[in-house]
Amino acid sequence: MGTTAKEEMSRFWEKNTKSNRPLSPHVSIYKWSLPMAMSITHRGTGVALSLGVSLFGLAALVLPQPFPHYLALLKSLSLGPALICSAKFALAFPFSYHAWNGIRHLV
Repeated sequence: MGTTAKEEMSRFWEKNTKSNRPLSPHVSIYKWSLPMAMSITHRGTGVALSLGVSLFGLAALVLPQPFPHYLALLKSLSLGPALICSAKFALAFPFSYHAWNGIRHLV
């Protein structure tokens, strides 16, 4: 019979305690740096973009009306220019950042 995860973990910690090996440093001891923040933001924008595209595709399949109907509905709300520009920025920023950071990484 195989061992359980609990038995494996206790064996691991016993071995490490007997050998007096130091533990690996935890992430919390590192100082924040610009590359670290850019990497986290790149991953976040990648997840946001993939979720957004997936939800948009699912909505296109599930919603009963064609896209122009929903576009006309959005225009009928008469949203102010500040809100429209903010929404455009919120949609364009993740794509732009992710694309340019990917190019930076390749270079």
